[in-house]
Amino acid sequence: MPNTKVAGSHSAVYAAVHSIDHFALNVPSLADAARFYRAFGLDVKEVGDGGELELRAADGHRWARILPASGKSLAYLSFNCYERDFDRLVRQIERSGATLADAPQGADAGGVWFHDPDGNLLQVKVGPKTSPSAKAPHVTVGAGANARGAVVRSQVQAVHPERLSHVLLFTQEVLRAIDFYNRAIGLRLSDKSLDIIAFTHAPHGSDHHLVAFAKSAARGWHHAAWDVRDIDMVGQGAAQMAAAGYTRGWGTGRHVLGSNYFHYVQDPWGSFNEYSADIDFVAADQPWPAGDFSPEDSLYQWGPDVPPDFIHNTEAPDTSAH
Repeated sequence: MPNTKVAGSHSAVYAAVHSIDHFALNVPSLADAARFYRAFGLDVKEVGDGGELELRAADGHRWARILPASGKSLAYLSFNCYERDFDRLVRQIERSGATLADAPQGADAGGVWFHDPDGNLLQVKVGPKTSPSAKAPHVTVGAGANARGAVVRSQVQAVHPERLSHVLLFTQEVLRAIDFYNRAIGLRLSDKSLDIIAFTHAPHGSDHHLVAFAKSAARGWHHAAWDVRDIDMVGQGAAQMAAAGYTRGWGTGRHVLGSNYFHYVQDPWGSFNEYSADIDFVAADQPWPAGDFSPEDSLYQWGPDVPPDFIHNTEAPDTSAH
Protein backbone atom coordinates (compact mmCIF):
# COMPACT_ATOMS: atom_id res chain seq x y z
CA MET A 1 0.00 0.00 0.00
CA PRO A 2 1.27 3.52 -0.74
CA ASN A 3 2.21 6.00 1.92
CA THR A 4 -0.31 8.83 1.55
CA LYS A 5 1.62 11.30 3.72
CA VAL A 6 3.67 12.59 0.85
CA ALA A 7 6.79 14.68 1.29
CA GLY A 8 6.68 17.53 -1.17
CA SER A 9 2.90 18.03 -1.05
CA HIS A 10 1.64 21.46 -0.02
CA SER A 11 -1.22 22.84 2.06
CA ALA A 12 -0.99 26.35 0.59
CA VAL A 13 -3.42 27.18 -2.19
CA TYR A 14 -1.84 28.83 -5.21
CA ALA A 15 -3.33 30.28 -8.37
CA ALA A 16 -2.83 27.74 -11.12
CA VAL A 17 -2.61 27.28 -14.84
CA HIS A 18 -5.35 25.10 -16.31
CA SER A 19 -3.75 23.56 -19.41
CA ILE A 20 -0.75 23.01 -21.58
CA ASP A 21 -1.15 25.17 -24.66
CA HIS A 22 1.71 23.62 -26.63
CA PHE A 23 5.30 22.53 -26.48
CA ALA A 24 8.18 23.38 -28.81
CA LEU A 25 10.72 20.65 -29.47
CA ASN A 26 14.11 21.00 -31.11
CA VAL A 27 15.04 18.10 -33.41
CA PRO A 28 17.97 17.44 -35.77
CA SER A 29 15.81 16.52 -38.77
CA LEU A 30 12.43 18.00 -39.71
CA ALA A 31 12.05 15.41 -42.46
CA ASP A 32 12.45 12.55 -39.98
CA ALA A 33 10.07 14.30 -37.59
CA ALA A 34 7.42 14.74 -40.28
CA ARG A 35 7.55 11.04 -41.18
CA PHE A 36 7.36 9.95 -37.56
CA TYR A 37 4.50 12.21 -36.47
CA ARG A 38 2.43 11.57 -39.59
CA ALA A 39 2.79 7.82 -39.01
CA PHE A 40 1.72 8.40 -35.40
CA GLY A 41 -1.54 9.88 -36.67
CA LEU A 42 -1.00 13.59 -36.09
CA ASP A 43 -1.67 16.35 -38.61
CA VAL A 44 1.75 17.72 -39.59
CA LYS A 45 1.98 21.09 -41.32
CA GLU A 46 5.10 22.81 -42.64
CA VAL A 47 5.20 26.52 -41.77
CA GLY A 48 7.63 29.36 -42.29
CA ASP A 49 8.79 28.20 -45.74
CA GLY A 50 9.43 24.75 -44.32
CA GLY A 51 11.48 26.07 -41.42
CA GLU A 52 9.36 24.36 -38.75
CA LEU A 53 6.50 21.93 -38.29
CA GLU A 54 3.22 22.29 -36.43
CA LEU A 55 1.46 19.28 -34.91
CA ARG A 56 -2.29 19.08 -34.49
CA ALA A 57 -4.42 16.29 -33.08
CA ALA A 58 -7.98 15.40 -34.11
CA ASP A 59 -9.31 18.27 -31.97
CA GLY A 60 -7.63 20.76 -34.35
CA HIS A 61 -5.53 22.44 -31.67
CA ARG A 62 -1.87 23.21 -32.41
CA TRP A 63 -0.18 21.17 -29.74
CA ALA A 64 3.45 21.41 -30.82
CA ARG A 65 6.04 23.30 -32.79
CA ILE A 66 8.91 21.18 -34.09
CA LEU A 67 12.04 23.25 -34.71
CA PRO A 68 15.34 22.50 -36.47
CA ALA A 69 18.43 22.23 -34.28
CA SER A 70 21.65 20.29 -33.92
CA GLY A 71 20.08 17.91 -31.38
CA LYS A 72 16.85 17.01 -29.63
CA SER A 73 15.74 19.14 -26.66
CA LEU A 74 12.75 20.99 -25.28
CA ALA A 75 12.73 24.52 -26.68
CA TYR A 76 9.93 25.64 -24.35
CA LEU A 77 6.64 24.60 -22.74
CA SER A 78 3.65 26.94 -22.85
CA PHE A 79 0.77 26.91 -20.33
CA ASN A 80 -2.63 28.60 -20.44
CA CYS A 81 -4.43 30.19 -17.50
CA TYR A 82 -7.66 32.05 -16.85
CA GLU A 83 -7.49 35.84 -17.16
CA ARG A 84 -8.58 36.23 -13.54
CA ASP A 85 -5.51 34.28 -12.38
CA PHE A 86 -2.82 35.80 -14.57
CA ASP A 87 -1.61 38.67 -12.36
CA ARG A 88 -1.47 36.41 -9.32
CA LEU A 89 0.47 33.81 -11.28
CA VAL A 90 3.01 36.44 -12.32
CA ARG A 91 3.54 37.37 -8.68
CA GLN A 92 3.92 33.71 -7.72
CA ILE A 93 6.47 33.15 -10.47
CA GLU A 94 8.47 36.16 -9.33
CA ARG A 95 8.37 35.01 -5.67
CA SER A 96 9.39 31.47 -6.65
CA GLY A 97 12.85 32.68 -7.60
CA ALA A 98 12.35 31.90 -11.28
CA THR A 99 14.57 33.69 -13.75
CA LEU A 100 12.43 35.84 -16.04
CA ALA A 101 13.22 35.60 -19.74
CA ASP A 102 12.37 37.02 -23.13
CA ALA A 103 10.23 35.16 -25.61
CA PRO A 104 12.31 33.10 -28.05
CA GLN A 105 12.37 34.01 -31.72
CA GLY A 106 9.22 32.89 -33.51
CA ALA A 107 7.16 32.37 -30.35
CA ASP A 108 4.22 34.38 -29.06
CA ALA A 109 5.71 37.18 -26.98
CA GLY A 110 2.60 37.44 -24.78
CA GLY A 111 2.27 36.34 -21.18
CA VAL A 112 5.28 35.82 -18.94
CA TRP A 113 8.40 33.83 -19.85
CA PHE A 114 10.76 32.32 -17.28
CA HIS A 115 13.10 29.40 -16.54
CA ASP A 116 12.45 26.59 -14.08
CA PRO A 117 15.29 25.41 -11.77
CA ASP A 118 16.51 22.96 -14.44
CA GLY A 119 16.74 25.73 -17.03
CA ASN A 120 13.64 24.76 -19.03
CA LEU A 121 11.99 27.75 -20.68
CA LEU A 122 8.31 28.15 -19.75
CA GLN A 123 5.51 30.49 -20.75
CA VAL A 124 2.28 31.28 -18.90
CA LYS A 125 -0.38 33.20 -20.79
CA VAL A 126 -4.12 33.73 -20.82
CA GLY A 127 -5.67 31.20 -23.16
CA PRO A 128 -8.41 28.62 -23.68
CA LYS A 129 -8.69 25.51 -21.56
CA THR A 130 -7.39 22.71 -23.75
CA SER A 131 -7.45 20.02 -21.07
CA PRO A 132 -10.75 18.21 -20.39
CA SER A 133 -13.09 19.62 -17.74
CA ALA A 134 -14.78 16.30 -17.01
CA LYS A 135 -13.90 12.64 -17.14
CA ALA A 136 -14.58 11.17 -20.57
CA PRO A 137 -16.89 8.15 -20.43
CA HIS A 138 -15.03 4.86 -20.42
CA VAL A 139 -15.45 2.99 -23.69
CA THR A 140 -15.65 -0.76 -23.30
CA VAL A 141 -14.13 -2.66 -26.19
CA GLY A 142 -16.20 -5.55 -27.47
CA ALA A 143 -19.78 -6.38 -28.21
CA GLY A 144 -22.74 -8.20 -26.75
CA ALA A 145 -23.88 -11.70 -27.59
CA ASN A 146 -24.41 -12.62 -31.24
CA ALA A 147 -22.30 -9.74 -32.57
CA ARG A 148 -18.68 -9.48 -33.69
CA GLY A 149 -16.45 -7.53 -31.35
CA ALA A 150 -13.78 -6.67 -33.92
CA VAL A 151 -13.51 -5.70 -37.54
CA VAL A 152 -11.41 -7.51 -40.12
CA ARG A 153 -7.92 -6.11 -40.67
CA SER A 154 -8.84 -4.54 -44.00
CA GLN A 155 -11.45 -2.39 -42.23
CA VAL A 156 -9.17 -1.05 -39.50
CA GLN A 157 -9.03 2.74 -39.69
CA ALA A 158 -5.97 4.83 -38.98
CA VAL A 159 -5.51 6.00 -35.40
CA HIS A 160 -5.57 9.78 -34.95
CA PRO A 161 -5.01 10.90 -31.34
CA GLU A 162 -7.70 13.24 -30.05
CA ARG A 163 -5.54 15.58 -27.92
CA LEU A 164 -2.35 15.95 -25.93
CA SER A 165 -2.70 14.45 -22.46
CA HIS A 166 0.61 15.20 -20.71
CA VAL A 167 4.36 15.52 -21.00
CA LEU A 168 7.19 14.04 -18.93
CA LEU A 169 10.48 15.83 -18.31
CA PHE A 170 13.76 14.51 -16.97
CA THR A 171 15.06 16.50 -14.00
CA GLN A 172 18.05 16.24 -11.70
CA GLU A 173 15.85 16.82 -8.64
CA VAL A 174 12.28 15.53 -8.75
CA LEU A 175 11.26 16.93 -5.35
CA ARG A 176 12.63 20.36 -6.25
CA ALA A 177 10.67 20.27 -9.50
CA ILE A 178 7.31 19.46 -7.92
CA ASP A 179 7.87 22.12 -5.27
CA PHE A 180 8.72 24.76 -7.87
CA TYR A 181 5.84 23.93 -10.22
CA ASN A 182 3.46 24.06 -7.26
CA ARG A 183 4.65 27.40 -5.93
CA ALA A 184 5.10 29.04 -9.34
CA ILE A 185 2.14 27.83 -11.40
CA GLY A 186 -0.06 25.91 -8.96
CA LEU A 187 0.34 22.34 -10.22
CA ARG A 188 -0.54 19.84 -7.50
CA LEU A 189 1.10 16.55 -6.70
CA SER A 190 -0.94 13.55 -7.83
CA ASP A 191 1.39 10.68 -6.91
CA LYS A 192 5.09 9.93 -6.76
CA SER A 193 7.64 7.22 -6.07
CA LEU A 194 10.34 8.40 -3.65
CA ASP A 195 12.45 10.99 -5.50
CA ILE A 196 12.44 8.93 -8.70
CA ILE A 197 9.26 10.02 -10.47
CA ALA A 198 6.34 12.34 -9.74
CA PHE A 199 3.07 13.31 -11.42
CA THR A 200 1.28 16.67 -11.16
CA HIS A 201 -2.15 17.93 -12.18
CA ALA A 202 -3.91 21.27 -12.55
CA PRO A 203 -6.72 22.02 -10.05
CA HIS A 204 -9.27 23.19 -12.64
CA GLY A 205 -10.18 19.71 -13.90
CA SER A 206 -7.24 17.71 -15.18
CA ASP A 207 -5.95 14.33 -16.17
CA HIS A 208 -4.07 12.62 -13.33
CA HIS A 209 -0.94 14.16 -14.75
CA LEU A 210 -0.41 17.22 -16.87
CA VAL A 211 3.35 17.39 -16.27
CA ALA A 212 5.43 14.53 -14.85
CA PHE A 213 9.07 14.42 -13.77
CA ALA A 214 11.61 11.58 -13.78
CA LYS A 215 15.05 11.64 -12.15
CA SER A 216 18.09 11.82 -14.40
CA ALA A 217 21.62 13.19 -14.46
CA ALA A 218 20.39 16.14 -16.56
CA ARG A 219 17.26 17.82 -17.75
CA GLY A 220 15.67 16.32 -20.84
CA TRP A 221 12.54 15.51 -22.81
CA HIS A 222 11.16 12.02 -22.19
CA HIS A 223 7.74 11.85 -23.85
CA ALA A 224 4.51 13.43 -24.94
CA ALA A 225 1.33 11.42 -24.32
CA TRP A 226 -1.59 11.58 -26.74
CA ASP A 227 -5.12 10.57 -25.77
CA VAL A 228 -7.00 7.98 -27.83
CA ARG A 229 -10.47 6.55 -27.33
CA ASP A 230 -9.80 3.15 -25.75
CA ILE A 231 -7.33 0.32 -25.34
CA ASP A 232 -8.21 -0.97 -28.81
CA MET A 233 -6.92 2.31 -30.26
CA VAL A 234 -3.76 1.97 -28.16
CA GLY A 235 -3.11 -1.45 -29.69
CA GLN A 236 -4.00 -0.33 -33.19
CA GLY A 237 -1.68 2.65 -32.81
CA ALA A 238 1.15 0.31 -31.89
CA ALA A 239 0.44 -1.81 -34.97
CA GLN A 240 0.18 1.30 -37.13
CA MET A 241 3.62 2.48 -36.04
CA ALA A 242 5.16 -0.98 -36.43
CA ALA A 243 3.85 -1.12 -39.99
CA ALA A 244 5.58 2.23 -40.62
CA GLY A 245 8.87 0.82 -39.31
CA TYR A 246 8.77 2.22 -35.78
CA THR A 247 9.00 -0.93 -33.67
CA ARG A 248 11.06 0.26 -30.69
CA GLY A 249 9.23 1.33 -27.55
CA TRP A 250 7.32 -0.13 -24.63
CA GLY A 251 3.86 -1.62 -24.36
CA THR A 252 1.10 -2.41 -24.58
CA GLY A 253 0.31 -2.26 -20.85
CA ARG A 254 -1.53 -0.47 -18.07
CA HIS A 255 0.01 2.03 -15.68
CA VAL A 256 -0.59 2.13 -11.94
CA LEU A 257 -0.20 5.88 -11.36
CA GLY A 258 -2.78 7.39 -13.68
CA SER A 259 -4.25 3.94 -14.52
CA ASN A 260 -4.07 4.61 -18.25
CA TYR A 261 -3.49 1.99 -20.91
CA PHE A 262 -0.30 2.80 -22.81
CA HIS A 263 1.97 2.06 -25.70
CA TYR A 264 5.15 4.11 -26.13
CA VAL A 265 6.85 4.46 -29.50
CA GLN A 266 10.46 5.60 -29.63
CA ASP A 267 11.10 8.55 -31.93
CA PRO A 268 14.25 8.90 -34.09
CA TRP A 269 16.07 10.71 -31.24
CA GLY A 270 15.53 8.29 -28.36
CA SER A 271 12.55 9.96 -26.69
CA PHE A 272 8.97 8.69 -26.90
CA ASN A 273 5.40 9.40 -27.89
CA GLU A 274 2.66 7.57 -26.01
CA TYR A 275 -0.76 6.37 -27.06
CA SER A 276 -2.77 6.74 -23.84
CA ALA A 277 -6.36 5.80 -23.00
CA ASP A 278 -8.63 6.02 -19.95
CA ILE A 279 -6.34 8.00 -17.65
CA ASP A 280 -7.56 8.88 -14.15
CA PHE A 281 -9.20 12.31 -13.85
CA VAL A 282 -9.12 14.86 -11.02
CA ALA A 283 -12.26 17.03 -10.95
CA ALA A 284 -12.00 20.79 -10.46
CA ASP A 285 -11.17 21.89 -6.92
CA GLN A 286 -11.32 18.31 -5.61
CA PRO A 287 -8.61 16.70 -3.48
CA TRP A 288 -6.67 13.74 -4.83
CA PRO A 289 -5.23 11.15 -2.39
CA ALA A 290 -1.60 11.59 -3.42
CA GLY A 291 0.51 8.59 -2.55
CA ASP A 292 4.19 7.75 -2.34
CA PHE A 293 4.51 4.35 -4.00
CA SER A 294 7.41 1.92 -3.90
CA PRO A 295 9.26 1.70 -7.22
CA GLU A 296 8.10 -1.86 -7.90
CA ASP A 297 4.47 -0.76 -7.46
CA SER A 298 4.59 2.56 -9.28
CA LEU A 299 5.15 1.99 -12.97
CA TYR A 300 2.80 -0.58 -14.45
CA GLN A 301 0.12 -3.05 -13.43
CA TRP A 302 0.66 -5.31 -16.44
CA GLY A 303 2.61 -5.27 -19.66
CA PRO A 304 5.96 -6.39 -21.03
CA ASP A 305 9.21 -5.83 -19.16
CA VAL A 306 10.51 -2.27 -19.29
CA PRO A 307 13.24 -2.00 -21.96
CA PRO A 308 16.56 -0.59 -20.70
CA ASP A 309 16.45 2.42 -23.04
CA PHE A 310 13.03 3.55 -21.75
CA ILE A 311 14.65 5.54 -18.94
CA HIS A 312 17.67 6.56 -20.99
CA ASN A 313 18.09 10.33 -21.23
CA THR A 314 19.79 11.01 -24.55
CA GLU A 315 20.35 14.63 -23.48
CA ALA A 316 22.48 13.76 -20.45
CA PRO A 317 26.19 14.53 -20.95
CA ASP A 318 27.31 10.93 -20.50
CA THR A 319 25.02 9.61 -23.22
CA SER A 320 25.39 9.35 -26.95
CA ALA A 321 22.73 9.70 -29.60
CA HIS A 322 21.10 6.56 -30.92
